[in-house]
Amino acid sequence: MTHSNRSCHWGSTSLTIFVTDHHLVILLIWHETTSNAKMNPTASWRPMYSHDLSAVMLVADEIHPGLPEGASVFAERVELFPEGCFVLESRQEICGYIISHPIPGHCPPALNTLLVEIPPTADHYYIHDLAILPSFQGRGLAAEGIKKVLDVARNYRTTCLISVYGTLAFWRRFGFEPGMNDADMSAKLRGYGNDAMFLECQNTTEHAPV
Repeated sequence: MTHSNRSCHWGSTSLTIFVTDHHLVILLIWHETTSNAKMNPTASWRPMYSHDLSAVMLVADEIHPGLPEGASVFAERVELFPEGCFVLESRQEICGYIISHPIPGHCPPALNTLLVEIPPTADHYYIHDLAILPSFQGRGLAAEGIKKVLDVARNYRTTCLISVYGTLAFWRRFGFEPGMNDADMSAKLRGYGNDAMFLECQNTTEHAPV
């Protein structure tokens, strides 16, 4: 009996032809797993370190071109409260980050300002920034990161943040609602854009989106 085979490949698809004395077999194989892995690489959250800051700034510049903050702001947050700072990493590249830390009640920092210290009166937990590159959005990675910081926030009675880009509906999935908005707060919010809102969430044992 004689036989032969030929194989051809087009990207993630392969065609194999087997020829014997009595049979012709053609196999068309779609390597779906490999293709999907290339199109949707995995990403995971890990603690942020000082050597990540240059890559973090690249993400910040892409996501927040109209709300710039200096590298010193990011570096200070990591130094003052490293347990609240995380990066989203895929194939050893940074594709997102979260910055969070305690603050005194209803006193979120103005945009692009240093904290100097975290005072002992800090009884609220503040999510300073969440940013993920567009190619990694819509995959539940933001919710995974938010869960990490909310686990830290359980040590405080209230978690708060300044919502930008009209994202109130997104944050409501995690229990956040508009908070106090007096004259001082309104003046601070203007630095974050016309649609900025101060949001709060009372900490409980569960912080899952609905």
